[in-house]
Amino acid sequence: MKLFLLATLNGVTVAGLYFIVAIGFTLIFGLMRVINLAHGSLYILGAYLGYDVAAKTGNWYLGLAAGGVSVALAGLLIQSTLLDRIQGQEMRQSLVAIGLSIVIADLLLARYGGLTYQFDPPSILFGSVALPIVKGYPTFRLVVVGAAVVVGLVIWLLVYRTRFGIIIRAGVDDRPMLGALGVNVPLVSILVFGLGAGLAGLAGVVGGSALSISPGEDARYLLSSLVVVIVGGMGSLSGTAIGALLIGLAEQIGLAYFPTYSVIVSFVIMAAVLALRPQGLMGRSE
Repeated sequence: MKLFLLATLNGVTVAGLYFIVAIGFTLIFGLMRVINLAHGSLYILGAYLGYDVAAKTGNWYLGLAAGGVSVALAGLLIQSTLLDRIQGQEMRQSLVAIGLSIVIADLLLARYGGLTYQFDPPSILFGSVALPIVKGYPTFRLVVVGAAVVVGLVIWLLVYRTRFGIIIRAGVDDRPMLGALGVNVPLVSILVFGLGAGLAGLAGVVGGSALSISPGEDARYLLSSLVVVIVGGMGSLSGTAIGALLIGLAEQIGLAYFPTYSVIVSFVIMAAVLALRPQGLMGRSE
């Protein structure tokens, strides 16, 4: 019982991290139809930049802000100078994003080496919380869940309760008509890409604090974002939450009970969803 409860708690906290990463990917890929295969690299870029600022200032909150803001600015630059020029050309976008991710990964490897880095969160976020059966559970892992809830609520309000959100959703259905109504569609795409990239950078600091920062994390979180979006449904915020929860729980429960085969559990879930509901659990049929 204790093992199952611990695995479930770990699954929920990992799901929270996956959600923060994947919701940025959902905004970029699901809503704006921009194939950003450099999303994992933006995650690890935010983690490293946030680590540098936190280490030099001794302030974790400044590191969190630096990771999110700096990667958001990088996202604005990437979209405006590279991807927006080839909007609608999915193959070219994919190749450009892959090339960009390789460049970012190599630059970070040259700068930080192959070492593993760990954030030092504030004392108020450090320690453990007494829970039934489990006894003590890391406080920061629970903070990750809370952060995921806050991020999800803010993005939902932005997309469904603001004029900017209406423009985003209209752009999904009919970009030419939106442009004909006088909306600067390229600017909207750039802003949405910057927001999605900023969420990836923010998740990098949160994930680096809950776990660690090391080479290869970019591929892991890009893959998890793809799986979460495919399972939940492209462009669906609620689907992203459900997909993240399913994948997080499957990974951690599988790791607890059958570690040898746990790596394939997520792909089994994805294959089942694609077979039974190709648009994803909460996705719309085209």
